[in-house]
Amino acid sequence: MTGPILLINPWIYDFAAYDFWNKPLGLLYLASLLRANGLSVSYVDCLDPYHPDLKKNPNLKQPRRTPSGSGRYLTEVIPKPGPLRSVPRAYHRYGITTKMFTDTLDQIPQPILIMITSMMTYWYPGVWDVIELSRIKFPGVPVVLGGNYVNLAYSHAVQSKADFCLAGPAEKSVPVLLKELFNRDAIFLPEGELDSHPYPAFDLVRCCDQVPIMTSRGCPYRCSYCASHLLNPSFKRRNPLRVVDEIDHWNRSLGVKHFSFYDDALLINSEELIIPLLREIIRRNIKVHFHCPNGLHLRAITQEVSDLMFQAGFKTLRFGFETNNLSRQIQTGGKVFNEELSEALHLLELSGYRRNDIGIYLLCGLPDQSAEEIGQSIRFVRSCGARPFLAEYSPIPGTDLWVDAVMSSPYPIAREPLFQNNTLLPCSSRELTFEKYNALKQMTLLK
Repeated sequence: MTGPILLINPWIYDFAAYDFWNKPLGLLYLASLLRANGLSVSYVDCLDPYHPDLKKNPNLKQPRRTPSGSGRYLTEVIPKPGPLRSVPRAYHRYGITTKMFTDTLDQIPQPILIMITSMMTYWYPGVWDVIELSRIKFPGVPVVLGGNYVNLAYSHAVQSKADFCLAGPAEKSVPVLLKELFNRDAIFLPEGELDSHPYPAFDLVRCCDQVPIMTSRGCPYRCSYCASHLLNPSFKRRNPLRVVDEIDHWNRSLGVKHFSFYDDALLINSEELIIPLLREIIRRNIKVHFHCPNGLHLRAITQEVSDLMFQAGFKTLRFGFETNNLSRQIQTGGKVFNEELSEALHLLELSGYRRNDIGIYLLCGLPDQSAEEIGQSIRFVRSCGARPFLAEYSPIPGTDLWVDAVMSSPYPIAREPLFQNNTLLPCSSRELTFEKYNALKQMTLLK
C-alpha cells in the first residue's frame, strides 16, 4: 500500500447554516485511528473558513468569525435542486468554492482510498458533488461514504456514486473494508472503552480556534424526535479524568482556549462524569471557556453542578426544553417539566449566571403542533427570564415520531430527503403558516 487515504468533510448545501463550534470530529478520530495503524492520511475540509485562497480573492466576502471559534462560513448562492425550486428563499453552498476544492485536490498525492463523511440527510447534494469531483480528479480510486446520512438514509445514500457506503461505527466497518481492498491484516481499530481511542487529529485542522470534546456516545433517553439511539444504540462514557487530560493537552499543545461539548447526555448522572470532570478542571486551574450548543438537560442542574460549571468556565449554555405543553412533554419523552425549568434557572442565577444569557430550545413544527402552543412556550420561557430559541423540527427516519411525520407532511419526506429540511417546516400543521412562524421568531427576539 502506497499513498495516503484522503479524508473529506463535504460542503453544506442549504437555505441557512452557521458554524456553532462545528468540527468533523468523527472524521478526525478516524484519521488518528488510521495513523495509529501505520497508514498516512490527507485531509480536505470543504467548510474551512480559513482556507488560504480566501484572502487571495478580493471579490469574496470573508466569513466573520468570533474569538470563541464560532462564526459564518463562506457562502455562495447556487441553483436550488428541482424539488426545492418553489421555496421562496435563496439556496447556498456553504464552504470553500469548487475551484478552491479542486485546486486543493491538485496538491494532494494520489490517494489509495477516498473517505467522505456526512451529516444531515438533506445536505446530500453537497456530498454527492464532492463524490463526483473526487472521482474526476482521482479516477479508479475507491470512494467510501459514511456518517449520519448513510446511517439514517442508507437506501438513498447507496444511490450516490460512492463505491462503498459504511453504516455503523467506523472502528467496526473500516477494518473489514481495508481487509477486503488491500488484504491488510494488521489493522486494528479499538472497539472497547472510548478512552482507548487516540485523540482526534486536530493537527490536520488549519486554524484550530476551538476543539470539540467527546465525553460519551449515545444517550440514556429516547426522545421521540431524536436519532441518538439510532446512531449510537448503547450509552458509553469516558473516564472524566481522561477527558480533562485531553482538554489540558489541547490547551498546552495548540493553545486552545475554547472547547465545545456536543454530547447528548453531558450532565446525566452527574456524579459519574460532569462533577469529577469540573472539579478536576478547577483543581488543575485550566483557564479555558466551554460552550454547550447541543441542549443540556435541565433536570440535571443542581446547585453543586451549577456552581462548578460557573467556576470551570462554562460560558455558552443551551438547554432543551422543547415545549411547556404538558401532554406534549410526556409524548416526546418526559425529560423535563415546567417547574424544573424555573428551578434550574434559579440555581444557575445563584451561581452567577444571568438568566437572559441562558438559551432555551423550543421545538417548532412538530406534527399537529399549533402556533398558539409554540407562542405559549415562548411566553413561558420569557416569563422565567431566559432566552427562547426556536428549534425547527426536522423529521428523521427511524425515530419514534417518524410515522406521524410521514403521515402529517404534505411532502414525500420518506422518498426525498431534501424535504426533511427543517427550513420547510415539513411536518407542521396547516395552521402554522410561514407568516405565523415569522411572527413567532420575532417574539423570541424581543428585549
